[in-house]
Amino acid sequence: MQGSKRPNTPRTVATKPIVVPCPGCRQPSRYGPQNPWRPFCSERCRSLDLGAWASEAYRVPAQSPPDGRTADDAPVDPRH
Repeated sequence: MQGSKRPNTPRTVATKPIVVPCPGCRQPSRYGPQNPWRPFCSERCRSLDLGAWASEAYRVPAQSPPDGRTADDAPVDPRH
């Protein structure tokens, strides 16, 4: 059977759809190309999240330096 090679054609594999919780409302949401708002469940949840980012509702808490100085007290590098 050396002469009967199969052509390199991609195989279509039926996969189970991935379902994740929507970051906005925690309802099940399909994560795949059929969901244009992924990972969100709807345009509404996506827009609410975008609005939260735009209004800076999501923030990383700042930590003060261990010696108690602020960023204004930090030494300035003359090269910058």
